[in-house]
Formats: sequence, structure tokens, C-alpha cells
Amino acid sequence: MSIRIKRIDHLGIAVPALAEARVAFEALGFRVDTEHEVPTEKVKVAFLPVGESHLELLEPAEPASVIAKFLEKRSGVHHVCIQVEDIDEALDELKARGVRLLDETPRVGASGCRVAFIHPKAAAGVLFELKEEPKA
Repeated sequence: MSIRIKRIDHLGIAVPALAEARVAFEALGFRVDTEHEVPTEKVKVAFLPVGESHLELLEPAEPASVIAKFLEKRSGVHHVCIQVEDIDEALDELKARGVRLLDETPRVGASGCRVAFIHPKAAAGVLFELKEEPKA
């Protein structure tokens, strides 16, 4: 069995304030196409299209959020999101290979997508998010 990777969906970038980051990124030539809050992750997000992919700006909505804790130590790229055909199949395959996961089952992410994270220690220090688009 092989994980069916479709594409890099987005790069998640942690920022202290979306409004300030939006101004900076728009000055670089990017534009925000959607902005919303993800209560399950305690973040506010803005997506900026880059070809078929996006940059995802992540602002903590609460001081106890994962992004707030990340920003206490550093800023910048937080994760790489990979869109997969079937997230359940991908997680089963990764578990069978002994890959360390942060999420053994998918959860709801931005725009109602199903997401799960791979532990950075399983990927040379990179936090990967797997994403499955909602079924039509």
C-alpha cells in the first residue's frame, strides 16, 4: 500500500498578529483570499494563494493555543500541509510503518477538512499536517 499524496496544500506560518502580517505579505505581492477562525485549534487563519497551494498565516486566538506556545520560542514556518486522497488510509499506513503520530485519528480543521499531524521527530524535525478535502 502507498499513501496517495496529491500535493502540498499549504505552508503554515505562525504570526503574532494577522493584521500586521497581512500588511507585510500584501506588500510582498500576496493577497488574502479567505480569513476565518478555527475554534478547535484556537487560531485565526488567513489563506494566501500561491499557484495551486497556499500560505496559511496562523494567529493564536487564545494564550494557551499551540500557536501561542510556538511563538513564545520562535516565529515563522510552523508546518507543511500535504493533501492526501484518503486520510484514514494514510494514517493506517503510517501506523503500520511505525511512524510516530500526533493524531491517530483525523480531526476537523479549517474549512471543515479532516486533518492529522505527524510528530516532527518522525520527519527530521518538520511538523507535517495531512489534510483530506471534504467529500462532495
